[in-house]
Amino acid sequence: MSVTAFITHRDCHLHDMGSYHPEAPERLSAISDHLIAQGLDSYFVYHDAPLATFQQLKRVHTAAHLERLKRASPDLGIVHLDPDTAMNRHTWQAAMRAAGAGVLAVDLVLSGQAENAFCAVRPPGHHAERATAMGFCFFNNIAVAAAHALAAHNLERVAVIDFDVHHGNGTEDCFRGDQRVLMVSTFQHPFYPYSGTETPAANMVNIPLPRGTDGEEFRRVVSDLWMPRLREFQPEMLFISAGFDAHYEDEMGGLRLLEQDYAWVTGQLKDLADECAQGRIVSILEGGYSLSALARSVAAHIRVLAQL
Repeated sequence: MSVTAFITHRDCHLHDMGSYHPEAPERLSAISDHLIAQGLDSYFVYHDAPLATFQQLKRVHTAAHLERLKRASPDLGIVHLDPDTAMNRHTWQAAMRAAGAGVLAVDLVLSGQAENAFCAVRPPGHHAERATAMGFCFFNNIAVAAAHALAAHNLERVAVIDFDVHHGNGTEDCFRGDQRVLMVSTFQHPFYPYSGTETPAANMVNIPLPRGTDGEEFRRVVSDLWMPRLREFQPEMLFISAGFDAHYEDEMGGLRLLEQDYAWVTGQLKDLADECAQGRIVSILEGGYSLSALARSVAAHIRVLAQL
């Protein structure tokens, strides 16, 4: 059994974008309740997510973006930045915790205190571009974490893996052309945010999947298109944008993955990390809006991380 850090914070439950918004606080409650019900909670080492610093955020975001979000934070009620993305008075703090979770995860893994880490945080991050909040995302949590590994720990090569149903346009925006970073992703296409297929940079392996794609085809894509590039790149650390909205029960998208597909791809990535990255993996929650499917899929994912 490997030591898996589980990083979260109660502030992440307080961010609320309004009644009936799919990116709701209940997502984290569903995960924690299921882990307890399955008897899995005792196998992880729990940590509270710290607040990210401006220095850490500015590695991937513009100062103007941070200032704009800070100014937009309301004292009362809800303020919409776009039709999908809104802030209440707790959002700024929750977003700082969500980004800080990834930073702490990197520090724990690279110091040897944990072999890998899962960050159960919200708001998610992979749609947040360098200068734009969008798609339920404010700061790009996975990009902040990967940039921290490069800048603060002097790693030379890191890989970002994104299997969310939506393309991680923000992560691509942060790392496009950065030869220290290889990003591999699958996403439903055509679908929000309608990106990822137009002349991707050489360090981006973007695999669009048509609506209805099932686990068998997903596994073929991972085996034939992701893994050879990842092994060639030889990353020193793996970062997983762990979105579970490609599950067939999730009405947000139209892919047909099952929790065993998430367990399988996690196993493939864990084997790769063991081969070339001393087992080092940081996984951060992205999408997943069917609460039961989300909870089961997260459990399948972190069972493999913890070798349970």
